[in-house]
Amino acid sequence: MGKDTPQAPVAPDPVKTAEAQGQINQNTATTQQLLNMVDQVGPNGSLTYSQNGSTSFTGADGKTYTVPRFTATTSLTPAQQQLLDLTNKTKANLGQIGVDQSAKIGTLLGSNLKLGNEATEARIMELGSARLDPKFARDEDALRTRLANQGIQPGSAAWNAEMTQFGQGRNDAYNQLLLSGRQLADTEVQAERNAPINEITALLSGSQVSNPSFTSTPTTGVGGVDYSGMVNNNYNAATSQYNTQVGNQNAAMGGMFGLAGALGGGLLQGAGKAGSLAAFFSDRRLKSNIVPTGDRLGGLPVYEYTIFGRRERGVMADEVERVMPEAVLMHPSGFKMVDYGMLGG
Repeated sequence: MGKDTPQAPVAPDPVKTAEAQGQINQNTATTQQLLNMVDQVGPNGSLTYSQNGSTSFTGADGKTYTVPRFTATTSLTPAQQQLLDLTNKTKANLGQIGVDQSAKIGTLLGSNLKLGNEATEARIMELGSARLDPKFARDEDALRTRLANQGIQPGSAAWNAEMTQFGQGRNDAYNQLLLSGRQLADTEVQAERNAPINEITALLSGSQVSNPSFTSTPTTGVGGVDYSGMVNNNYNAATSQYNTQVGNQNAAMGGMFGLAGALGGGLLQGAGKAGSLAAFFSDRRLKSNIVPTGDRLGGLPVYEYTIFGRRERGVMADEVERVMPEAVLMHPSGFKMVDYGMLGG
């Protein structure tokens, strides 16, 4: 094959391409992180970023990669720091109070809640009777007078029915007094028991310390480089160019073979400088399977080779051109011919 023969492009190494793409992606990610870590200063404090070292990891390719590590630090202004210290101290005091009170809760919860007792009921009856007894006494006198005026005698069925109904109403009133008083007393007992629990709950639900807020900064997006795609596109373009060159060469060779067939092999000869038919195609680009024979012609080595589909013997035009350029002719096709008559052949 001659130096003008098209050379097929070498396919890219997928492993090396992947490694290069991974490194580019890592660089892109690191650059984007660095651009987005913007230090901020506000009225209540500041937010700063600093590198605190690096982290190494093993990738899928077995290689070790190192990436930087960063720390975000929030600092308060002196005034805000003083408030935070006071808040922490207050919370510590409240926490201690909660510890002390929780011990009391353990004692409270360790004993059963006792609702109502005989002393409570007796007190309720004492207070209620002071008001209800005079009222029911007046009502009973009024009832007796009304029955007498109606001619209903004591001991009669009508008399006994009225007095029974009156007695039931009086009992119902005292029962309602006991129920209402008992319920109120139970509520007071429960409130007294729950007070310490509620106090601790309030202490534990104190407000939380809030960090200073900062303004949102714009997020910088760094576009990644499609290195793998670029390598693939470049290879496809080179392959396309190679295929075009091969096609053009095949077309030229096809035309020459067609012409050789039409002339019955006359293409191998042309008019020599002496007017003889001694010029033959001898361009190295047209030959294949070139083998030195050990013979010489005009001081030049003779080779055996295949040209236009058959085996021939002769010299190489490029070697003749170096020692006897006048013996080399240029065919309109662009291939070189040798005037063997000038070589004494």
